[in-house]
Amino acid sequence: MSASPSSSAQAAREALASRLRELRLDAGLHGRDVAALAGWHPSKASRIENAKTAPSDDDLRAWARACGVEDQAADLIAANRSAESAYIQWRRLQRTGLRRLQESYVPLYERTRHFRVYASRVVPGVLQTEDYARALLSGIACFRRVPDDSAEAASARVARSHVIREGGHSFALLMEEDVLHYRYGDAEAMSAQLGYLLAVMPLPSLSLGIIPRSVPRSMWGQETFTMFDDQRVHVELLTAKVTVTQPSEVATYARAFAELSKMAVYGAQARALITAAISSLG
Repeated sequence: MSASPSSSAQAAREALASRLRELRLDAGLHGRDVAALAGWHPSKASRIENAKTAPSDDDLRAWARACGVEDQAADLIAANRSAESAYIQWRRLQRTGLRRLQESYVPLYERTRHFRVYASRVVPGVLQTEDYARALLSGIACFRRVPDDSAEAASARVARSHVIREGGHSFALLMEEDVLHYRYGDAEAMSAQLGYLLAVMPLPSLSLGIIPRSVPRSMWGQETFTMFDDQRVHVELLTAKVTVTQPSEVATYARAFAELSKMAVYGAQARALITAAISSLG
C-alpha cells in the first residue's frame, strides 16, 4: 500500500485494520484461519491486518464472512473507501481559492433528494445571500491564508442554491438561535440575510427550525453538519472537512438530527426569533 499524503488517511486505514483484528479475535480465529476460510495465501491476512495491503471490497466481505459478521461488511467497505477522503484539510481543498470548491459540490447537490443541515455558527449555505456569503468567505480566505476570490465564490454558492426552488429536493434545516446574531457583513447585509430567511420559509420544500437559546437541551450542540440523503455526511471542523459514509455513523448523525429537531421551534415561533434578531440590528 502506497503512503498516503495525509496522515489522517493512514490513520483511517490503521483504524480499519484494528477493527478487522478485533473481529478476528472476537471470532476466536488466528490470521491463518481467516486466510484459509477466504482461500488466500496465509500472509495476506497478516498484510491486511497490519495495514500493509489495502483490502478490496471482496476481501472485506470474505473477512466478515470468515468471522461470522457478514452484517458488518457494508460498514467495513464504506470505511475502506473513505480512508483517503474521510479527512481533508481545508487548505488542501481551498489552496487555489474558494470558488472552485463551491462549484465542485454542484453534482452532489443536484443528485441529493433530501438534505438535513444543522448549523451552529453560520446560516446554512443554501440559504445564504450573496452579501452574507461574500463577507463570510472573505474572512475564511483571510484566516486560512488562501487566495481571496470570495466575490466569485459567493456568487457560485448562491447559484448552487437553486436546488431549494426545484422539484425533487427537500430540505430540513436547523439553526441555533445564536446564528441569527452572529454578524457577517454590515447591518444592512445582515438584515437582508435575516429577511431572506423569512422570505423562503413558506417554500414547500423547506423546513426551517430554530433552536432557542433558552430551550432545555436534550442534545448538546454539534459541529455544523450536512446530511446528503442517507448516504453521506459532511462535518465542518476548523481545520478540515470530514466525510462520513459508514452506514452506522450516518445513522448516528440522523439520530442526532432527530434529537436536535425536537428542541427547535418552527413557523410563527421561528419567525418571531428571526424578526427579533432583525430588530436587534438597530
